[in-house]
Amino acid sequence: MLWNLQKARPLWITNLQEDETEEMKSPQSPSQLLNPALAHSVSVASCGNIFSCGAEDGKVRVFRVMGVKCEQELGFKGHTLGVSQVCFLPESYLLLTGGNDGKIMLWDVSSELEKKKISPKKQKSPIKHTHRKNTKRATYTKQGENSNTSVTDEAQGEFLPKLSIEHGEKVNWLLSTKIKGCQSILVADQTSCISVYPLNEF
Repeated sequence: MLWNLQKARPLWITNLQEDETEEMKSPQSPSQLLNPALAHSVSVASCGNIFSCGAEDGKVRVFRVMGVKCEQELGFKGHTLGVSQVCFLPESYLLLTGGNDGKIMLWDVSSELEKKKISPKKQKSPIKHTHRKNTKRATYTKQGENSNTSVTDEAQGEFLPKLSIEHGEKVNWLLSTKIKGCQSILVADQTSCISVYPLNEF
């Protein structure tokens, strides 16, 4: 919902279930029927008129605010289970997502938004890098790398993440922040620990 806070009333409402109804026409697995498109998390980009929504059906949707209404610009399957968290990195269209499947992914939605004639700030090209976290066996996978945990084996032309981290636990919360000058991801899960992953190359 997009709200007018002065009048305390919604200006625009969308129902993610309607998206799902359209897809019912195509064949799907039984597990998809058990995961309705319930919104779990919303994040607004620094520009102020682009926002993303993570939902229980494993999809990430990106919307553009146009006056008193919003239009969906992009929708893609981000996780095999529900998307529990979405978070835009500051001053960019780099989008972090965390899922109930224990994965954390970084997506560059700028190229997809450019196709829709939006002009985001230019992003740095990511440097290929693999990093293994010692304490939790977290595996980093970059787009274009070959790994058993990579999502790059999907069909050509499909929207793929720039970075995939096998966190191993259901992601309850995540945040991008700078720690001692280094861009990092803070992750809270069902344990009592906060995990930190570096994002220096971004």
